[in-house]
Amino acid sequence: MKSACRSILLAAWLTALVMIGTSRAEVVRFEIERIEPFADGKSFGQIGPYERVIGRIHYAIDPALPQNQMIRDLELAPRNEDGRVEFQADLFVLLPKDRSKANGAILHDVNNRGNKLALAFFNNAGGNRNDPRNEKDAGNGFLMRHGFTVVSNGWDGELLPGGHRMQLRAPVAKDGPNPITGRVRCEIVPTRLVTRIDVNWANHGSYRPTEQGLLEATLTARERAADERQQIDRQRWKLHVTDVEPHTAGQLPRVELEFSSGLKSGWIYELIYEAQDPLVHGVCFASLRDLVSAMKSGEGEGNPFLIAGKPFLTRAHSFGVSQTGRYLREFLYTGFNQDERGRKVLDGVMPHVSGGGLGSFNHRFAQPTRHVCQHDHHQYPADRFPFAYEVQSDPLSNQRAGLLERVAATNTAPLVMHTQSEAEYWTRSGSLVHTDPLGQRDADIPPNVRVYAFGGTQHGPSGFPPSKGAGKYAANPGDYRPFLRALLLALDRWAKTGTQPPASVFPTVSDGTLVDWSREATRFPAIPGVEYPGVIQQPSLFDYGSQWLSHGIIEKHPPLSLGDYKVLVPRCDSDGNVLGCLLPAEVAVPVATHTGWNLRNEAAGAENELVSLKGAYLPFAVTKEARLSSGDSRKSLEERYGSIDEYLRRLRAQCIVLRRDGYLLDEDVLRIVEQQKTRTQSQFEQLRAGK
Repeated sequence: MKSACRSILLAAWLTALVMIGTSRAEVVRFEIERIEPFADGKSFGQIGPYERVIGRIHYAIDPALPQNQMIRDLELAPRNEDGRVEFQADLFVLLPKDRSKANGAILHDVNNRGNKLALAFFNNAGGNRNDPRNEKDAGNGFLMRHGFTVVSNGWDGELLPGGHRMQLRAPVAKDGPNPITGRVRCEIVPTRLVTRIDVNWANHGSYRPTEQGLLEATLTARERAADERQQIDRQRWKLHVTDVEPHTAGQLPRVELEFSSGLKSGWIYELIYEAQDPLVHGVCFASLRDLVSAMKSGEGEGNPFLIAGKPFLTRAHSFGVSQTGRYLREFLYTGFNQDERGRKVLDGVMPHVSGGGLGSFNHRFAQPTRHVCQHDHHQYPADRFPFAYEVQSDPLSNQRAGLLERVAATNTAPLVMHTQSEAEYWTRSGSLVHTDPLGQRDADIPPNVRVYAFGGTQHGPSGFPPSKGAGKYAANPGDYRPFLRALLLALDRWAKTGTQPPASVFPTVSDGTLVDWSREATRFPAIPGVEYPGVIQQPSLFDYGSQWLSHGIIEKHPPLSLGDYKVLVPRCDSDGNVLGCLLPAEVAVPVATHTGWNLRNEAAGAENELVSLKGAYLPFAVTKEARLSSGDSRKSLEERYGSIDEYLRRLRAQCIVLRRDGYLLDEDVLRIVEQQKTRTQSQFEQLRAGK
């Protein structure tokens, strides 16, 4: 019966899409504040100099159209005289000064919590990532040398102004003249002992507590997620609500928790209170959809992306990291790759280090910054079915769905390159991207999807030499960014000419490289002074209340678990480095064990829980004598290579193999060898001195 009803609803939705008719552009107007030189006017090869375009986008969407029906509470948003819902977003674009030199492709950088990331991930840029303007901010210039138009727009309505963060000014849902109220839940995990802290992440606002909410709010504490919640007396803590200036409709206030006794580092504090004025946050998906559609079509008043009145951008790819990788997955799942006129929006999508997650983006009192990890941010609607790109059955909820089901039904499915680090298997349910929900079989990957698992890496590469931070072990510096550069060019060729990209690489159940996370199954070796994890992030099916599926309203705080999904991790070789994954050259030719997990140290609190999204770097002994004296089973540098020259020879040979197979660019071969020469020099000097 459920399957039949689902088929009827899908058929009705498709019929409605055919009856769209014509409608004017959803981007009403581009408000361009300034156009100015980028990178101090530097010329990038044959493309020449770049410019910065900075401004704002004004939107107006039609609530009656089927393409907007998935936006929760849209019917409760204010409307203009044309019956449309208006909102605005910030705009930032880098593009060639000579527009004719552009390669025709948009790289849409879905900013993470207001922060632009494309230049850091593709250009290895340091400097000012949020306001890139000088030559240092351009990094190695990769995106510029290849002629991409790099675009970012505001989509996150929680953000507070400042720091050049990209803001979305979303509409507020109202019950006629009355405010809408409801309970919200905020989990707070301090990184040090504090007496006052934002109840949301720094630089994020929170929903305004009602008067009753301030009086009846509850606060609990526990050291670990599995511990019983301990209620803290209401007289011992306060909430402070501060409006940002200038206060505007839809701008959330800053809400802070004050606890004079001190909030302990690493402990989990959970605040629940009644709030008012929920954002219609689902317009965040329309903000991407309609901007990219206008850039490709040339529509919208004041559109600056034209040459002689015609658009010059013909392809569009979107890149999202972590939170925004989950945003892209939900963008596809909710069918937003079709604009209001039925046209395909994105040609390619790169959800990076999103793991198997979706997000808290499109429901009443949405909190888009929330995610799910092993030790923090629990029970939010982030890791939830569907996890995979194929259509699957969920044995826990009896639902049947896939991330690409809606876009496939409207012939607007993009090409997808899903990329993830090894850390996603431990902390972001990464295996569920390519297995069934219970981890019993490998998923069937659709032909328009590639999955690349970067073994021996963490969520974001650490600096070098790596530090421990909250972990017991040094963080993982394994660098997957060279892979991203090669894969982006492959994605653009795939979209432009149909040239097939490199084959997917990920561990599988069928070949025994994807296994249970126990030490016995992974075969992780005994390493002196190193403990193996006793915990992992495993998602659950949650009962959020009777209105969750129908109206996107969470009634139960905290929600009830109805069962767990099953996550798996890659199996290891005798060094503890993983099998079945695409390995950076420095991991494939190792001088250390690179893991996707790290354990919290005592000072950080909650000792031996997982450090969120971090891996570990566990160097090999330099000499055989040192290895044997410590009881380390892993071969030493002396036994493996004998000299730095032999190490670099093998490293270069591995880079050439990766280049041959399409995972690495020529320019990165020398870069990797030189970097590793610098990083390993001191170790091999010890070896030479020992001899």
